[in-house]
Amino acid sequence: MKRPLFCELCPFAFRLSRLKGIILRKLKDALCRVKFCRETAQEALPHMVAKHSSLIRRKLAGVDEQLQHNKAHNLALATPCLNGILIRPGETFSLWRLVGNTTAKRGYLPGLVIACGKPTSGIGGGMCQLSNILHWLVLHSALTITEHHHHERFNLFPDDRRQVPFGLGTSIVYNYLDYRVTNNTTRTYQILLKTDGEFLHGELRADAEDPHDYIIRVDRDSFIKEKDGIYRCCDIYRDIITPDGNTHAELILRTHARVMYDVPPERLSED
Repeated sequence: MKRPLFCELCPFAFRLSRLKGIILRKLKDALCRVKFCRETAQEALPHMVAKHSSLIRRKLAGVDEQLQHNKAHNLALATPCLNGILIRPGETFSLWRLVGNTTAKRGYLPGLVIACGKPTSGIGGGMCQLSNILHWLVLHSALTITEHHHHERFNLFPDDRRQVPFGLGTSIVYNYLDYRVTNNTTRTYQILLKTDGEFLHGELRADAEDPHDYIIRVDRDSFIKEKDGIYRCCDIYRDIITPDGNTHAELILRTHARVMYDVPPERLSED
């Protein structure tokens, strides 16, 4: 039997491990020379790089619907912390440095979180949807992703109204699992975010056009029956198209995630 991690021994051990992670991240950031972005602008930069809207409330089997409503509340609290933020050349965007700790004292409610491959609730839950939309926008730009944690071990929910390919979901935990992006270009980028109660809307804009186009595509998406269960396997690529029409295919992720819901027999493939 696999020996449990210290954080899995009991709730106190988990809280202690989390506190350790938070302290170490703060110490690391204090000692590093990274220039984090802080400035915002009310006016939108002129060039649209990418935009996307994601449904906030989804009916998920086995998940309390109230958690979805609480997620909408949490997102409405967090988005103003990021809306209008400028990422100038040489600067790094950090989600948690801008949003801060999503505590009950700050008004955050219990929302959906993923722990040990299972959906559960936690104060401030739902922030992954925020990092998800940011990740999708950034993938359509020349920004460099410097920290990103995948939801890669489990496929928890079916593709009900899914717009972004499975596998591109992000995992964030204050503050030691962050989503960070560095601007190594000569352009200034801007993030615009808002919620309307039903959707989370996001835009990535810039002060000058990017000469490249970016296309995200999925290859070999399949459900494979293996000895210990069913796994979802796919390859996700980003095609970077240059001004002269040439395409560079970049493998973003190769998934092998255990499926935690019933899959129709006709969709199964043998290993």
